[in-house]
Amino acid sequence: MSVVAVLIGFSLIVAGGFLGAFLWAVKSGQYDDKYTPSVRILFEDKTTTVNNKNEIRQNNSKTKESS
Repeated sequence: MSVVAVLIGFSLIVAGGFLGAFLWAVKSGQYDDKYTPSVRILFEDKTTTVNNKNEIRQNNSKTKESS
C-alpha cells in the first residue's frame, strides 16, 4: 500500500512540473504566433499570383503570334 502512495505522490510532482512548464511557455510567448510559417505555404502571395498571370498572358500572346 505504501508503494501506491509513493507513486501517487510522484505522479503529482510530475504533473505539477508539466503544468509549470506549460505556464512558463505561455508567459514567455511560445504560443503568440497566430500565423505560423507552416500555414503560410498553403496560401499564395498576391504579388506572385499577379506576376504569374502576367507571364502566362505574355506566353499565350507569343504562342498565338508565332502560329
